[in-house]
Amino acid sequence: MSSNDLTNKVRELKELKLMADDLNAEITAIEDELKAELTSRDTTEIIVDVFKIRWTPVSSTRLDSTAIKKELPDVYARYSKTTESRRFSIA
Repeated sequence: MSSNDLTNKVRELKELKLMADDLNAEITAIEDELKAELTSRDTTEIIVDVFKIRWTPVSSTRLDSTAIKKELPDVYARYSKTTESRRFSIA
């Protein structure tokens, strides 16, 4: 691929990412409207036509790795696992 082709691909990618950001903002706005409607009806579920809209609380439990590292560094070191990945970026 030539340098010119690469430049064009980067420009196309940047334009598509801007479009995706705009779409994501629009998606979030619509989701917020639906959540507000659920809240105003004081419910976690509404059935509309063939759609079931839910906004339900979800609980999860996670380990506080910062606290474990501070209070039990030997345990943290024993159970820590280092992973490697690759990050793609264009500046």
